[in-house]
Amino acid sequence: MVTDSNIFDVTQDVTKNSKIDSLALSQQHYENFPVASIVLPKHLREPIALIYTFARLADDFADEGLHKPAWRLGKLQGFKDELDLINQSAKTKSPFFNEFGNMIRKHNLPLAPFYDLLDAFSQDVTKARYANFFELLDYCRRSANPIGALLLHLFDKATPENLIYSNKICTALQLINFYQDVAIDFEHEFHKSRIYLCQDEMKQFGVTEAHIASQHVNRHWEAFMLFNIDRAEAMLKEGKPLGNVLPGRMGLEMRMIIGGGERVIYKLKNVRGDIFKHRPALQTWDWPVILMKALLR
Repeated sequence: MVTDSNIFDVTQDVTKNSKIDSLALSQQHYENFPVASIVLPKHLREPIALIYTFARLADDFADEGLHKPAWRLGKLQGFKDELDLINQSAKTKSPFFNEFGNMIRKHNLPLAPFYDLLDAFSQDVTKARYANFFELLDYCRRSANPIGALLLHLFDKATPENLIYSNKICTALQLINFYQDVAIDFEHEFHKSRIYLCQDEMKQFGVTEAHIASQHVNRHWEAFMLFNIDRAEAMLKEGKPLGNVLPGRMGLEMRMIIGGGERVIYKLKNVRGDIFKHRPALQTWDWPVILMKALLR
């Protein structure tokens, strides 16, 4: 991950005059799921890296550093302004966004998913609690699902059925990430503590914010977390057919992404939701297992 000491130098480069190594930056940020990996056709790696770089840099504006909400929202508005220029086929002053716009036009990508991402990141600045699962799904619809939709457009496979599968996968992966990072999101030093867990369900299971603050795990917390993990797992399974629908290397990449999610779910269940002492994350040795399973499916 880009550290606080250099994140703003990097993001300033986006709006000024330095070229960003999109492939390297995208791969630095995503620890659990492959990004523009070598299993993909070579001509797709750079556009995918540009998409992830756009999302990652904008997300970092919402999350990192000591800046106040107004500054964060202003920077995200700057990204929206750049999208507006791309939509108008106008040239920007940013080498990154010029390259980004050329990629969008070359692959005929829709702009709506990028606006949705920025809308979700802006919400991160202003909203720290979610009343129910409907609210959380609405956030995932804008924060995660656009990535899958854009990949399908790049693959020329954005059929209505495939988009449904993709949305299930992306939402499930987003939820899994929330469960991994409960403590990190709550204790983050740079932004107001966030809880991406449903307030009504916490109440139903007898879980309070004090459990998170004290990192106290009891039977209520275990039951609550396992309920959430099982729901995300069921959603991931609903989207799983996409891995076999997509052909060749695209299908292999998707099966690896799904396999990464399944592996983290396994680890979450293995610690019974105690992410405070044992934050599950994929390690180097997990990937050969994931690849082998993806090849055999």
